[in-house]
Amino acid sequence: MNKVLLMGRLTRDAEIRYSQGDNAMAIARFSLAVDRRGRANNGSDEQTADFINCVAFGKTAEFLERFGRKGTKFVVEGRIQTGSYTNRDGQKVYTTDVVVEQVEFAESKSASGGNDGGFTPADRPAPSAAASDGFMNLPDGIDEELPFN
Repeated sequence: MNKVLLMGRLTRDAEIRYSQGDNAMAIARFSLAVDRRGRANNGSDEQTADFINCVAFGKTAEFLERFGRKGTKFVVEGRIQTGSYTNRDGQKVYTTDVVVEQVEFAESKSASGGNDGGFTPADRPAPSAAASDGFMNLPDGIDEELPFN
């Protein structure tokens, strides 16, 4: 079984390209900084990170085009794929990427310190304090916006 689950922050904005042809598809390339806990080489308890290259296709890539900004924390699910190519100097280069199948935000907009990755939620009224019965009071005039009566 080839399954990968990662949580980390984008090291830079996702790089988006589109394939050519009749059925053009979005392709997103990005790198995640994933924390590695443990002792560093110098014996201190410093936290280090692994920088993992990822690639996503189709709707997942379009999601990253819209929201994949440097510093945004994501949870990524996918598989490891290895490959190789010969560079211009004639040397064989080996690659390892995570092919992303699913991606989700790993923290709220407020928890990311204002780094929202370009995400702007729909305007909605701020909830009032919870009533003593444990239910939240809804502001007046919101009845039309509720999906039920």
